[in-house]
Amino acid sequence: MNTVRILLSLAAHYNWQILQYDVKNAFLHGDLDEEIYMNIPSGFEGNTSNKVCKLKKALYGQKQFPRAWFRRFAKVMKESGYKQSQGDHTLFIKHSVAGGVTVFLVYVDDIIVTGNDEREKHELKQRLATKFEIKELGKLKYFLGIEVTYSTQGIFISQQNYVTDLLAEIGNIGCKPVSTPMDPNHKLGEAKEEPMVDKRMYQRLVGRLIYFALTRPNIAYSVSVISQFMHDPREPHLQVAYRV
Repeated sequence: MNTVRILLSLAAHYNWQILQYDVKNAFLHGDLDEEIYMNIPSGFEGNTSNKVCKLKKALYGQKQFPRAWFRRFAKVMKESGYKQSQGDHTLFIKHSVAGGVTVFLVYVDDIIVTGNDEREKHELKQRLATKFEIKELGKLKYFLGIEVTYSTQGIFISQQNYVTDLLAEIGNIGCKPVSTPMDPNHKLGEAKEEPMVDKRMYQRLVGRLIYFALTRPNIAYSVSVISQFMHDPREPHLQVAYRV
């Protein structure tokens, strides 16, 4: 997410256009470098006793297939002259002779491209189309649960749909806002004497709040406090989480 924020800030500063692409059936493009077998699918007609299927292509659901897909994708990018970032392996960068730059970020099958080299971006799109089945989604509007909007003042990111879904999930869709995410006079401790709450539910709630803090840094401190009690959540901790 730090890489995403940096790309958005660069695009806003230099007025670069950000495009988004989607790779159709991404995992099916992975090359298998080992023999993998699977059971005969149900409904297959004929004598299937003591028989299995040998895979020629990667399928969804296997642990090694995401790696196989990304390995092939990275190979194609490097063959196209892109350098893979050592700080974030999902980031690829290419500098042109004329001084232009093209930046490419991939997350599973979602791709965002930005930079000031329009010719390279066009050639890259054609190159990818010959190697994979891609769909151009136009200007970046939604990525990893983050909504992106543009104005003359820059780029604005938010997670309105994300938090609306979260409120609906916990049954607080009609709640009223408060001025602070946490009561400044409230000291939160272990609270061993208080009733226990559903540990998994609490951890999921706090985990989603941690992700929401990406676009709402004003709740970051409060979320860091309630995340300290994930091992043994009690009723007071849950109430503070609901307030956040």
